[in-house]
Amino acid sequence: MQARGGIEGSSGPEPLTGATAAAGSAAGASGLLGDTAARDYSRKLRLFNAFAAPELQLAVTHLGLAPGMRVLDAGCGTGEVLQWLHEAVGPAGMVVGMDLAAAHAQAARAAAPAGAQVLQADLLRACIAPGALDLVWSVNTVNHFRDPVAGLRSLAALLRPGGRIAVGQSALLPEMYFAWDARLERLTREAVRRYYQARYGLDERDLRGVRNVLGWMQRAGLGNVAVRTLVIERVAPLRKADEEYLLEAIFRGTFGERLRPYLTAEDHQALAGLCDPQHPAFALRRADFHFLQTLTLAIGEVSS
Repeated sequence: MQARGGIEGSSGPEPLTGATAAAGSAAGASGLLGDTAARDYSRKLRLFNAFAAPELQLAVTHLGLAPGMRVLDAGCGTGEVLQWLHEAVGPAGMVVGMDLAAAHAQAARAAAPAGAQVLQADLLRACIAPGALDLVWSVNTVNHFRDPVAGLRSLAALLRPGGRIAVGQSALLPEMYFAWDARLERLTREAVRRYYQARYGLDERDLRGVRNVLGWMQRAGLGNVAVRTLVIERVAPLRKADEEYLLEAIFRGTFGERLRPYLTAEDHQALAGLCDPQHPAFALRRADFHFLQTLTLAIGEVSS
């Protein structure tokens, strides 16, 4: 993809834009998990952002943003977090969202508050001048880089001395979906892992390397790295946003038919019943439904 040489729809300070931004094209580039400029999973991103909104907003409050700061949402997806970042830095600040996928950037522009800017660009060729930012916020993105440490170094170069990178990552610990059936839950997680290994040609070290996000940040030269983990916890009865995410993005989008080759017929049948709103065993209708997922926020500084 050819990253833009300027900031589309910019109403902010021009020094943010690098004069030699984005040499070359990333149109054919693919991330570790198959991301390209043409790939579109904006529906899943919207569902997650609505589902995890309370925890994401809490994470933003932990950043200690102040009016006038310049912030990049690196891998902004559909852009819902841009509003919260913009509220934190105020009209004197600057918020920019950036995503590789054209569909995601288009959705983010529609969601962004007035004054925020959205770029479709390769994060490794970001069209932002070095040293221009106070903070880079990046959630569930760094694990898509083929070389996460190099990616973090590229993002760190955009920060002023003393600037910070906040890397958020969900599910460093296994999620709990079926509290009443630990065995099926374990087999389902293993089936998901085998599916992704087959689809992307990855091994478990590739898929789970993000567990060492602290080490990645240290090796990227970031200092004073602090880590905090929030728990996303949901119990029945669920909010509409919770049910929509769990049903569409997880039960249908992640589990579903794709796992059939990796489960016995009996286990797949049991899983299908738990994931089917028309089935008596549908998990989200159970009075004892209890979901747990972690959201880890690691914040590191560029040396002054």
